[in-house]
Amino acid sequence: MANKVTELFNIKYPIIQAGMVWNSGWRLASASSNSGILGILGAGSMYPEVLREHIQKCKKATNKPFGVNVPMLYPNLEEIMDIIVEEGVKIVITSAGNPNTFTPWLKERGITVVHVVSSVKFALKAQEAGVDAVVAEGFEAGGHNGREETTTLTLIPTVKEHINIPLIAAGGIATGQAMLAAMALGADGVQIGSRFVASEESSAHLSFKKYVVDSKEGDTRLTLKELAPVRMMKNKFYNDLQELYKTSPTKEQIRAFLGRARTKLGMFEGDLDEGELEIGQVSAIIHDIKPVAKIVADLIQEFKETKKMICSSHHF
Repeated sequence: MANKVTELFNIKYPIIQAGMVWNSGWRLASASSNSGILGILGAGSMYPEVLREHIQKCKKATNKPFGVNVPMLYPNLEEIMDIIVEEGVKIVITSAGNPNTFTPWLKERGITVVHVVSSVKFALKAQEAGVDAVVAEGFEAGGHNGREETTTLTLIPTVKEHINIPLIAAGGIATGQAMLAAMALGADGVQIGSRFVASEESSAHLSFKKYVVDSKEGDTRLTLKELAPVRMMKNKFYNDLQELYKTSPTKEQIRAFLGRARTKLGMFEGDLDEGELEIGQVSAIIHDIKPVAKIVADLIQEFKETKKMICSSHHF
């Protein structure tokens, strides 16, 4: 399946395992890379020295390429970037911030840079900043989301019209069928998050993984738009937040209600009542917890079978 994305990252299949807070430690990243896709460590939930430890463990567990996702709204950014360079990581995916901040600096050090965007405007800014590719992430995706609320089906062809660097689709992709659809719309590859949350190697708490597997259509909502839009699952914390909204709270009151480490509490420690449970809409079609190698094998088989079926169909 050689194309622009497989060549850019030197991987077998044009799939990136997304960097997700409290889900993407070295076990998930190395298992993903060993399965022929690009494994990503999620730096968003790691202190700098914890990130260093995960990079070192990942290097021991795979000899294939892997990268680090760095959400740029977190503190310790310079320290994190220095560790990435010191440890010889060759691929960085930046998100939630200005691509101009670190792209030139990383490129000077021989690092491949990808930026996550949610609109044409930001895709063009990323291209101008000199990134090697963009991940265009639709409104269906879990966690931090774009303010434009553009769905993947609309976002991918729109961004494709405006950029000339490789385009990776994200948001609502958990099957080979969805991967084929994204590529039919103009994507060169896909980034998959939620499906890998429900993997054996994900660092998420088993209770959270089971909650994802048991979820139904409509069980996720986008909220916290005043701060940064986040898609999360409905639970007691979400319902309490909606009650707070009825009082027309200030941003400070919302921040005070959130407190600290809500995502860690829910996704990593397994508190399904008081934790923030970030996941994409596609959780509704995730029905089991499987090893990463099996998830990837199933994705590729579905992709090929669907492509073959469409090509041989005479119903059009």
